[in-house]
Amino acid sequence: MKHFILPLILCASSFAAAPRDALFQKSIEEMFPHLVEIRRDIHMHPELPNEEVRTSKLVADRLKELGFTDIKTGVAKHGVVALLKGAKDGPCVAVRADMDALPIKELRSVPYRSQNPGVMHACGHDVHVTCALGVADLLSKHRDQIKGSVKFLFQPAEEAMPATFKGDWGAKLMVAEGAMENPKPAAVFGLHTTAVVQPAGVTDDAVHFLKAGQIGYTPGIDNANSDRFHITIHGKMAHGSAPHKGVDAIAVAAEAIMALQMIKSRQTNTRQPLVISIGTISGGDRENIVAEKVELGGTVRTYDAAFRDGIIEQMERILKGITSAHGATYEMEYRKTYPSILNDRKLIEATLPAFKRIVGEQNVIELIPGMGGEDFSFFAQVVPGFYFRLGVANEEKGMTYGGHTPMYDCDEESLKTGVAVMAAAVCDFLDASK
Repeated sequence: MKHFILPLILCASSFAAAPRDALFQKSIEEMFPHLVEIRRDIHMHPELPNEEVRTSKLVADRLKELGFTDIKTGVAKHGVVALLKGAKDGPCVAVRADMDALPIKELRSVPYRSQNPGVMHACGHDVHVTCALGVADLLSKHRDQIKGSVKFLFQPAEEAMPATFKGDWGAKLMVAEGAMENPKPAAVFGLHTTAVVQPAGVTDDAVHFLKAGQIGYTPGIDNANSDRFHITIHGKMAHGSAPHKGVDAIAVAAEAIMALQMIKSRQTNTRQPLVISIGTISGGDRENIVAEKVELGGTVRTYDAAFRDGIIEQMERILKGITSAHGATYEMEYRKTYPSILNDRKLIEATLPAFKRIVGEQNVIELIPGMGGEDFSFFAQVVPGFYFRLGVANEEKGMTYGGHTPMYDCDEESLKTGVAVMAAAVCDFLDASK
């Protein structure tokens, strides 16, 4: 796909917005080289959650260059909140972009590869920030098109907090510190880069890509409640030649892991989506010593909050029973981290015409809900939210890898799409508001 702008769909709303779409398209084409430069700069200097010092400064400095005067820094540690007032009176709408990266070693050999060893923008947050800055640039040039104001939320620490972390971070902390107040937006939009998807109504096992120039969306529930847990199993140390004199924490942990998997396969309604994954395990001191302690770390994903509470009870029951049967004990720290994103259906209905004008109806694709987690949900609990997917795949360029992998990358043509659809969504929303 060469460009994101396709012939405009001829409908009443298209005729009304066509002059603005054309005006925005021209500006986006002009700023595109700079957008690529910004994205590559951020990609080369990724920062882990709550360490986004350089990225935060880059964002704030760029907003100042664009003439923003209402800029707050240090929100939720390294977040940036900025307000752009339009030429006409009206409500406020928010645009969110997350800034942090992942502890992954990048394997792609590209000129803009990470210069921070072991840290990588493997989830597209570099694109999210660049698109939001692009929208800020575009709308600051065309304030006469804004009927109200636009609040930009550059968020730190989206990637999930560990179960042992004390306190709040990311979107939840931004909300707690007043990022969604003064003024309070009437709605909030967020986008996320996506390469591999499952379209709604498609049941085959083929790999489906969301290409640069395409937009994906999910009505209602978009993704899962994303929780973390940390389990410590305490046994009794003994020599490996005399295991009967101790309590083998490794053997108890192995039995517990298998039993936890039985919750999904045998103890819950098969129509309720559920994932329980153990991601880390550590224990033992030497090969010939019965381990005294084993630590397990994992995640639970669900859609329904009440169902999630039942899963926690089942986990406690299983752990108590297995450890008690073997003379061991356990502790579990369970952290409800991110609630499921609930996309507002009325907001989707009002926004899809803008998407279809920009990329063409055939390139706006409904997707099934996923089991990933995202803390955009905290913003969408305050006001109606719409979290949509920005296609970034390009098979010819080898950009077909899923997020959180060391080969993940984004077709930079998607930057044009991201800026265009977000700007159109924001302006259409403000135009329709009373």
